[in-house]
Amino acid sequence: MSAPQSLFPRLEPLLARATKPVQYVGGEVNAVVKEWDDVAVRWVLSYPDAYEVGQPNQGLAILYEVLNEQDWVLAERSYAVWPDLAALMREAGIPQFSLETHRPVRAFDVWGISLSTEMGYTNLLEMLDLAGVPLHAADRTDADPLVVGGGHCMVNPEPVADFLDVVVLGDGEEAVLRLSALVRDWHEQGRPGGRDGILERLASTGMFYVPRFYDVSYGEDGAVADVRPNRPGVPTTVTRHVLTDLDSWCYPVRPIVPVAETVHERYSAEIFRGCVRGCRFCQAGFITRPVRERSAQTIEAMTTAGLAATGYDEVGLLSLSSADHSQIGRIATDLADRYEGTSVSLSLPSTRVDAFNLDLATEIARNGRRTGLTFAPEGGTVRLRAVINKNVSEEDLMATVTAAFEAGWRSVKLYFMCGLPTETQADVVAIAALAHRVIEAGRRISGRRDVGCTISIGGFVPKPDTSFQWVAQASPEVVDERVHALRAAIRDDRACGRAIGVRSSDPRPGQIEGLLARGDRRVGGVVEAVWRAGGRFDGWREHFDLDRWLDACRDVLEPQGVSLAWFTTRERPESERLPWEHLDVGLDRDWLWNDYQDGLRETPVPDCRWAGCNDCGVCPAFGVDNELADLLGLEARHG
Repeated sequence: MSAPQSLFPRLEPLLARATKPVQYVGGEVNAVVKEWDDVAVRWVLSYPDAYEVGQPNQGLAILYEVLNEQDWVLAERSYAVWPDLAALMREAGIPQFSLETHRPVRAFDVWGISLSTEMGYTNLLEMLDLAGVPLHAADRTDADPLVVGGGHCMVNPEPVADFLDVVVLGDGEEAVLRLSALVRDWHEQGRPGGRDGILERLASTGMFYVPRFYDVSYGEDGAVADVRPNRPGVPTTVTRHVLTDLDSWCYPVRPIVPVAETVHERYSAEIFRGCVRGCRFCQAGFITRPVRERSAQTIEAMTTAGLAATGYDEVGLLSLSSADHSQIGRIATDLADRYEGTSVSLSLPSTRVDAFNLDLATEIARNGRRTGLTFAPEGGTVRLRAVINKNVSEEDLMATVTAAFEAGWRSVKLYFMCGLPTETQADVVAIAALAHRVIEAGRRISGRRDVGCTISIGGFVPKPDTSFQWVAQASPEVVDERVHALRAAIRDDRACGRAIGVRSSDPRPGQIEGLLARGDRRVGGVVEAVWRAGGRFDGWREHFDLDRWLDACRDVLEPQGVSLAWFTTRERPESERLPWEHLDVGLDRDWLWNDYQDGLRETPVPDCRWAGCNDCGVCPAFGVDNELADLLGLEARHG
């Protein structure tokens, strides 16, 4: 294939009429540009949101380095275009482009799209259409790239199955290299079988899901009756990729430095992957099992290289619960020692209430800069926290905020969910009393009254491959009523109410998120109808239009005997086949159901790192185990 020409000479005259035009020019520090004709496989990586949201995405940053490290592969990036520029591009006949070289996305071999939020599905369609790639995988030809979906949402890709050629489950590092090698070999052999030829090769591995090679049937009750391969050599189930030995995969160390403002501007080091705390609502925690830690030495080396390559002055230690790392004390102390007296600050963006202590707080704040502290009790009462397996007592919470206040913080943010299974209005209103105690503790410790506590409330959305995948989602009206009662209780608190802020998200987008999270292929018609009606950037409050979604659900779903409520506020029976059950992330279905029942009985499940195996099924399914840095270090020292 001859190298396609850059679209920038045609694009540049339009940028003066676009919002934040700098986000489209490329040329960032650490961006990689390779000669088109010098490689065998060409990727474009996308996050279906604006540059300011997509550019800092850790998953894409990792894959960008992994792919470009290979001399036979190139990888460029492309993000969603704001509607103003998209309209101008359509008028001028300019398609979706890559940032590095402004080449047409349609010219690349593989288009990898990270789908970590369901509310980005309409942007997926917008990007496909703007690129000139047919929306439906069945309509694509050899002239189109392979459209590959990855990310957490892809444990249930069925609502967008018609729009994707391939789906990757789980960790992407080894998966993208394996996919690239299969594409390279297919090219070198003369592309036998055309587009179906490479898709069949991918599907036959059992590690890549090709939705078009599976037929779905439905029963009289509306639920999925069966999912069957429709051609020979295609397995009945597809399994997840699980990366081990994270110390051997030290990415990213040269992340791209943005030229436009983004939501996160820091060097982010992923200190471990996975979680075994077993919070029953947490999809990320379940589908990334087991825990795989990086060692303190590796994290320090990554941080040193990353800061040198970027010039950032903040280090974010990323994971699902960063204070749970078995060497977190050493990591924090080593980094605080290294950067003491400099402008570099440390942050723990995700911290469990019962894993934070005064020593850790002191190390994080040692250089005098204190980034925000957010803790997530999730439920307002001990009873509700037992239901969701968030094994945090009120004493744990008070010990944690006390440590923060003693270390010099003057405000904390507490995150809760509303609409959890078995929740009552009293459980939500109880959050006000917790916040009151937090303010009292802060005033007592600091001797000052300028202490603040922000309560952030999000609506609970049941997700696939969790213990709560069967539950009925609370309606937006119920969530609104409970949050209103909480606000009233805080207003009535004369002693501390003025020091407590409440932020809550609109539960209506959450209902659509619930539809897309647990939907089946029939929901794809809703996504397409919303996009055709003008739906774009649905994850942005100012662009979300509930009526557009309600109209599409009525027009598309109801003639098929189902509805928005059927997919969201309906409790599923144990016997119902769920739309994603042909995709194996390693979790035993019976174990998930039994854990759900344990939740209803308010029975906790312990952390399997220290209390023994809970038999969730992941480790034997993939031949893996928890990899803890402390234990790995012992093995290395003792052979």
